[in-house]
Amino acid sequence: MLSVSEAEAIILNLVQPLDKERDIEVVDLLTASHRILASPITSQLDFPHWDNSAMDGYAVRYEDVQDASESQPVSLQIVEEIPAGYQPKYTIQQGQAARILTGSVMPPGADTVVMQEATRREENRVLILATPKPQEFVRHRASYYQAGTELLSKGIILNAPDISVLAAAQCTKLPVFRKPVVAILSTGNELVTPDKALQPGQIVDSNQYALAELVRESGAEPLMLGIIKDEPDALEEAIAHAITNADIVLSSGGVSVGDYDYVEQVIESLGGEIHIRAVAMRPGKPLTVATFRLSHGRVYFGLPGNPASALVTFWRFVQPAIKKLSGLAKGWKPKFVKARSRNEIRTDGKRETYLWGETFLNSEGFYEFQLATGGHSSANLINLAQTNSLAVLPVGQTLIPAGGEVEILKQ
Repeated sequence: MLSVSEAEAIILNLVQPLDKERDIEVVDLLTASHRILASPITSQLDFPHWDNSAMDGYAVRYEDVQDASESQPVSLQIVEEIPAGYQPKYTIQQGQAARILTGSVMPPGADTVVMQEATRREENRVLILATPKPQEFVRHRASYYQAGTELLSKGIILNAPDISVLAAAQCTKLPVFRKPVVAILSTGNELVTPDKALQPGQIVDSNQYALAELVRESGAEPLMLGIIKDEPDALEEAIAHAITNADIVLSSGGVSVGDYDYVEQVIESLGGEIHIRAVAMRPGKPLTVATFRLSHGRVYFGLPGNPASALVTFWRFVQPAIKKLSGLAKGWKPKFVKARSRNEIRTDGKRETYLWGETFLNSEGFYEFQLATGGHSSANLINLAQTNSLAVLPVGQTLIPAGGEVEILKQ
């Protein structure tokens, strides 16, 4: 049985990012939010596009006003007013100034802006009442970004500020990685869909819905294949279809050692190579990970059937795999933080243990973890509601006292 860290290393080594040539599509700027850039972006525009004023005031030559003070103001002739969007028509000569507003183009000859609070206007002249710093309140062309250099890097998730930058740079068509497709199937003769009336011994298939939502949150497209009976022929047909039409396949159930657990048998009959069969973690011990060479390295995850186990193993192993596959340059590994536990936490210490709850920042700016109430059974789906993190207890640790430090896996 593999340790969690060994399993993680195997999985992330098996998963390779989407192809930078074959798996690219071009999208419009308005539909690019949360997509992953497949190529670096450059712009032909400088930012700022031209020298402009950062303040309402007067554009002047520094040498004319370098000795100005309230007791000895410098008087300058106002030759022009420059509102936003106006192209200056005059070159500022000795003894001259231009009235200028924030964002307006600096006139030729001027190199400094004096804020209006340090001036007094008298008809067509302005008195400068304080000495400014050289080039004060001037935003110089290309000081933020130089045309032709990299504006945004490959492998980032585009967010609202990025979209704003791209719009300002007039980049309206963007190369992004296609969204990975993740096939999802549930195995079990006892399973029914949520719209069916339950008969004795039947269970609603909640895993299909939870996993589909987690796949979407991870930036991929779920391909929901429904419930597959615990029959080798039916499983083989479903898994063959899945590995042909998806980048990653998720099944839940059928990976333990029961009489009707056929998943590993079917994987091998389809030419799959099984890399992981079990992991020393609780919940989530029965985990099957396989690849299919004839299907371009598709990765198969056979997750446990119990709801909590399926979700925990997804957060710990599948989510990072999807993010790496999607072309994300960084940030696809699990994120751990230290928190103070509000509860006493006990385990037997035999396996790495994951317990769900809520993590939040307290008034002092430190993370605190609140363990979910109720039993942490792998079959208990109910107390997973509204949780956002997992407390991680390593092998050998049996107790974290209330107020003690605990490592947290943030979802």
